[in-house]
Amino acid sequence: MTKISVLACFLILVAYGFAECYAAQEQAGIYRLKKGNFSATFTNWGASVLSLIVPDKNGHLADVVLGYDSIEDYTKSSWPVGAIVGRVANRIRGAQFSLNGTRYKLVANEGNNTLHGGPKGLGHLIWKVSSHQEEGAVPHIQFTYRSSDGEAGFPGDLLVSVSYVFVGDNKMAVTMKASALNKPTPVNLAQHAYWNLGGHNSGDILSHELQIFGSHITPVDNQLIPTGIIVPVNGTPYDFLKPQTIGSRIKQLPDEYDTNYVLDGSGIKKAAILHHKESGRYLEMSSNAPGLQFYSGKAVKDIKGKGGYIYKIHAGLCFETQGFPDAVNQPNFPSQIVNKGKPYMHSMLYEFSTKAPDA
Repeated sequence: MTKISVLACFLILVAYGFAECYAAQEQAGIYRLKKGNFSATFTNWGASVLSLIVPDKNGHLADVVLGYDSIEDYTKSSWPVGAIVGRVANRIRGAQFSLNGTRYKLVANEGNNTLHGGPKGLGHLIWKVSSHQEEGAVPHIQFTYRSSDGEAGFPGDLLVSVSYVFVGDNKMAVTMKASALNKPTPVNLAQHAYWNLGGHNSGDILSHELQIFGSHITPVDNQLIPTGIIVPVNGTPYDFLKPQTIGSRIKQLPDEYDTNYVLDGSGIKKAAILHHKESGRYLEMSSNAPGLQFYSGKAVKDIKGKGGYIYKIHAGLCFETQGFPDAVNQPNFPSQIVNKGKPYMHSMLYEFSTKAPDA
């Protein structure tokens, strides 16, 4: 009966993109996907990626995402490593915004500002598991969460889902959807994994070679809030239009890399290519989002991670495809307001290989 119910939910998901039929789920668990020697584990705590194991150029396997050993570690931590963050990822100035004449006050958790939806954002909550197939032709897992009106200060009831799907050899698609059920509300979801292609316990990411397909950035003030202007990267340390090692110019920056790139093109397009020469691993990421937050991991300091390994500064990096930060207070940025009947959808594709992708 349970298998039939799960199958029915999945058919609804395929048809409509959401599942209203939730399996009973009262605590956080661990779930696995596997296709050949490509595997990953997830938890419904924050709809998070716990591990992702891929081969190197010699066929040796390594876990390339940072994280903790136990679910308890995740639930006790304020670090949303591997999680889906929101309702609104990144920063909101003054922990407030106005919508249709109403001022909404949020919970500040980074100085006077709100970061990643606040201390009780989507990355710090238990989601429902609405569909899961560990192996087979299309291994997949889908998490859903119904956020109530006023939760974390945001207006309206919101139905959210995220699907992780193995779509081919060493390829994982991620689809985030959100439907406003009764009121307009801002939505900007992001996947917050920390990557190290040498393996989560291999040291820092400064020698990784990076290419970002974004010729502009949204510069920020001393609180990391966008000033509202958009400037070209040409001739600056932010220029990754051609591959550069991450550490080559990091000391030229006032505050390292915690930067929103305006991605070139529209629809599904390449966002970034990451390469670790020693292992030979490449990660190519594509998305339909307008922005990409590249974060070089400056605040990762002395965190006890998997297997007792201590993560030091720059132990991993983040690629958060997203809407622009503080768009709710920046009228010249693409709107993040989602209205009833017009769902939000954010798609990403991670492709791992040991051969250079076409740039």
